[in-house]
Amino acid sequence: MAKFEECLQRLEKIVQELEKGDAPLEKSLTLFEEGMHLSSTCRKELEQAEGKVEILLKKNGKLEAEPFEPMTEKAPVRS
Repeated sequence: MAKFEECLQRLEKIVQELEKGDAPLEKSLTLFEEGMHLSSTCRKELEQAEGKVEILLKKNGKLEAEPFEPMTEKAPVRS
């Protein structure tokens, strides 16, 4: 799996290409599908990082890491 920063950079390039509006429909659909996948990947990584930060902050200022269980696919997504 690509790193968060790489996914985000690729997602930005896809958005720029789609905003131009000059790609054929088939390519636009392929780019959109890739963008949705990258967006989901980035969102999951951010949720995991947020969970780790919350765990650290709940330790009363003590920076003690503990295992973090990422959200499952069936868990509700926070807006």
